[in-house]
Formats: sequence, structure tokens, C-alpha cells
Amino acid sequence: MAAGLRLHLCPRLRAFAAASRPLFATSHSGAIPLPLRRAGPAMPLAARARRGLSSSTAAAPPAEDDDFATAADLRFEPPLQVVKYPDPILRARNKRVNTFDTNLRTLADEMFDVMYKTDGMGLSAPQVGVNVQLMVFNPAGVKGEGEEIVLVNPVVYKSAKRLLPFEEGCLSFPGIYANVMRPESVKIEAQDITGAKIKVKLSGLPARVFQHEFDHLLGILFFDRMTTDVLESVREELKGCSSPSLYTFMCGKGCVLNNLPPEAQTPHSAGAYGTGT
Repeated sequence: MAAGLRLHLCPRLRAFAAASRPLFATSHSGAIPLPLRRAGPAMPLAARARRGLSSSTAAAPPAEDDDFATAADLRFEPPLQVVKYPDPILRARNKRVNTFDTNLRTLADEMFDVMYKTDGMGLSAPQVGVNVQLMVFNPAGVKGEGEEIVLVNPVVYKSAKRLLPFEEGCLSFPGIYANVMRPESVKIEAQDITGAKIKVKLSGLPARVFQHEFDHLLGILFFDRMTTDVLESVREELKGCSSPSLYTFMCGKGCVLNNLPPEAQTPHSAGAYGTGT
């Protein structure tokens, strides 16, 4: 499959994407134009998570304990480049965003450009060297097709108890593909590119792609969630692109990485995705 919304479109994933239905329910009550730089037809208001698809701009709720991104944190230099493992940027903390401006929209646009050029379905900001809570994805994986989704400051508040395996890959790990266990559906809250709040349930391929990218925002990489047997099958490939001093690949019955967040210590658990349903 593909990874972190940089999920590569391997044959199995392409078939899955082709069969997938739209991410968000469509409303026929009204439509508004896409405000970002890429021109497009009027689109339903119900699909508020699609790029810039909101009629008003909302500020992120105040939270004194949150470490919000500064202008320096959001600075980037086009053209963006995909960050490869084991670059520490992939494990660094990603700050929340509370400034929804032209710079953020341009960053999302540039991320989509990189995603399509690298044959991906999604991409997280840390994968292009910007450590903030931002992801973009399009389950169709093809420019001009499917739905382009931008999510800022996403939070998973419920996840399905049922876990499903599926082959994933990641642009930060070129050429490595393996099965990863994830909840079959998740309920999320986030903000769109304008700052408007979004609350939606994702299932199937959209849920898979979202969770891969969401993990990147937590500093979690796709092999962190592989079972022992699956991890062993790609262990040599992983060691080939990392320094042995950085990670402990096998520990007991699971894979525990030195820099792995506490909520992800069990690689195949849904612990980082909220309460199971």
C-alpha cells in the first residue's frame, strides 16, 4: 500500500482506490467555490474538509498548554523535498497551527504537488520538513480525480475495535512495503485550511490513509505498528536505511523504538487513536 499518505500506489492499493466511494457525504443544499490557487468548479458545502471548502475562517480555540507553531515553524522553501528515514525530523514534535493564512494554503498546495509527483495518496507536513499538525490527501492518488482533503490539528476521538491488515508503503521508506494493522474506521475532529471545524467518520481506504498520515503527526512511523513477524520480514531493508544505534528493532513480542511515543508502544494497538467503538 502506500505510506503516510505518501502511501505509494502499489497495484493492490490502486485497486482499492478505484473502488472507493467519496470521502464525505455530498449535500445538494448549496455550493461554494474553491478558494485556493488551483481553479475548480463549485463544490458542496458538506465536503468542508476539501481544500479551502468553507465559507468562513475560524481561529483555533485558545489552549494555553498547547505549543502553537510560529511563523518560523511554518517557513518553507519550494520546491519541497520528501524527508527520508532516519532523518530526526520524522520523530520530532509537530506543533499545532492557529494561523490560517495564505502561507498555510501555499504550503498545502506545495504538499499536494509533491504528493502527486511522487505517486502518493497523501502527505504529512513533517514528511516535507515542516513540523506542524497538517496533512493533505486524496485517496484517488491522481491529480484532477477524487477529493483533495486538507486537515489541520486532527484528533481521533473514537476508533473501531476491529483491526485490519493492509499492505502499506511510505515515501520516507522508498521500496519498502508490508502489512500494517489499523482500525477499520475512525471518528475524527480537525480544522480545514480556513480554520473551520470538521467532525467526520472515515472508513475503508480514507481511514487507512488518514491514520498513516496521522501517525506521522505523532512522530510514529508505519513499521512501529507492524507485528513481530511482519517486521522481521522487512528488518534488513529497514536496517539498510538506518543507523543501528538509533533504533531497537525487536523487543519481546513487539517492536519498541527508542523515540516512540508512549501511546504507540504496542505496534498493532489502536491506543493512539482514541477509544475503541
